[in-house]
Order: sequence, then structure tokens, then C-alpha cells
Amino acid sequence: MSDPRPAPMNPLPGLIFSSRWLQLPLYLGLIVAQGVYVVLFLKELWHLILHATEWTEQQIMLMVLGLIDVVMISNLLVMVIVGGYETFVSRLRLEGHPDQPEWLSHVNASVLKVKLAMAIIGISSIHLLKTFIAIGSLGSANSTYTAQGVMWQTIIHCVFILSAIGIAYTDKLMAQASVKHKAH
Repeated sequence: MSDPRPAPMNPLPGLIFSSRWLQLPLYLGLIVAQGVYVVLFLKELWHLILHATEWTEQQIMLMVLGLIDVVMISNLLVMVIVGGYETFVSRLRLEGHPDQPEWLSHVNASVLKVKLAMAIIGISSIHLLKTFIAIGSLGSANSTYTAQGVMWQTIIHCVFILSAIGIAYTDKLMAQASVKHKAH
């Protein structure tokens, strides 16, 4: 019978490997940040409820898009916290748990990068949609939107999309190279 305990490590490799636990406070901090987003969501939801009969459809739509934005950022935080911890710190050992996210069973650094890029595009899309809806105030004296600001927001969104395509394509090429390398 083999001994289930791992072989002891030399001190330097052991120290280097253990240094991954320095990320734990970072993930705990992100959990606190997610709590702040829950408070923000509830505050904005309450604001929407209080003014629902006074606001125009456009104002309500902008507030709802703001709520969706908060939810998408919170989803991004969950992906970073759970996926990052699982990938870089320690296994969560959720196998067989009914609430285990489907994507967690095959998470690695490449999958996490693509998922994060897609989440950032989603968040950017919501911001851009809010801008396009609110663009009616473009040019008014109290407008927070300028033609140049809208243009830059659109360019940045397109850069996010191109970056995500580049990341996904690079990961695809690396996966194909890995398969070819294993075959030889």
C-alpha cells in the first residue's frame, strides 16, 4: 500500500509553493467588495421603487440598466473569487455539491481569462447602452455626455471585444499545440 501523505518538500520550494496563500486576503477583500455592491444594489433598487411613479420610462430604464450593471460586476467578482481561489490557491472540493457552478469543474487560468474577458464585454455593453439611451441629453448645458466621450466609450468597447477575441484565439492555438505535442 502506498502512503497517502505527500512527500516532504525542500524548504525553498515549500516556501514558494506556500506563498500562494498570500492571495487569501485578496480574495477575502473581494468578498467584502461584493458586499459593498449588494448595499449599492439595494440602495439603487430602493431609489427606483421610491421614484417609479414620477420618473419617465427612460429614467427607469437607465436605473434598471444600472442594477443589471451591478449584478454583472458581482458575477465577475464571483468568477474571480471562486475561480481564482480554485486555480491559484487551493481546491474548494465541491465535487457532488448541488450548487457547484458548472464552469468550475473545468476551470483553469485560460478558461478564467476568457470568462473574465466576456464578463468585461458584458459590463462595457451595459455602460454603452446606458450612454446610447441617455444620449438625448447630448449637447445640453447639463449633459454629462459629449460626442467625444461617446466616441471614446465606443472605441474602448471595441478594443475590449478585439482583446477577448485575441485571448480566445490564442487559447485555442495553445490548446491545439498541446494536443499535437501530446500526440508525439
